[in-house]
Amino acid sequence: MFTGIIEDIGLISDIRKSGGKWEFCIKTVFGGRGINEGDSIAVDGVCLTVTKLAKDMFYADASLETLSLTTLKDKKTGSRVNIERAMASDGRFGGHFVMGHVDGIGTITNISKEGDSIRLEVEIPPDLSRYIVRKGSIAINGISLTVNEQRGNMFSVNIIPFTVSKSTIGEINVRNKVNIETDIIGKYIESFVDKVSKKEITMNLLYEQGFIKGE
Repeated sequence: MFTGIIEDIGLISDIRKSGGKWEFCIKTVFGGRGINEGDSIAVDGVCLTVTKLAKDMFYADASLETLSLTTLKDKKTGSRVNIERAMASDGRFGGHFVMGHVDGIGTITNISKEGDSIRLEVEIPPDLSRYIVRKGSIAINGISLTVNEQRGNMFSVNIIPFTVSKSTIGEINVRNKVNIETDIIGKYIESFVDKVSKKEITMNLLYEQGFIKGE
């Protein structure tokens, strides 16, 4: 699990394409320290597994399924990407629950300045809009952000200067594609409601589903 707080901007130094996967070689400050083989790591919000390490870089494979569902398929040698290591069990929780499982690809439709901040407007697949609420959380390319407005399959966020300086979000242009992960809490609620839609909601049902604890 991740928090959406970007730790480093990595540089893709090589991409090796084969029949069933792409192997990414990514230069980062964590290449020689802070990560181990087998660790989960988020690359532009996509959870990958570190397969091997070099002096200042790590390698990770992306399956064809992952490539088809994310913007990793658009990356080239020299692309910069947001990097976050999996959250440590004793670490501080600064963003929101980010799983690294991208729900869909959004398109930047407008970029504007609002004081010191940057306002992004994003179009997403219509089936994702039900998981987005005003003042709720969302991850764009792995960055934990707050939804300012939402209408139909469009939403907007404001990016403060600190976030711009610590991520690749300031490099985005209109019509660029971005990885979108909606808040996992909304998905759990939807799943619960779907399961109990034909049942009467009672204290016993809430207990069985883990929403309340017995005395």
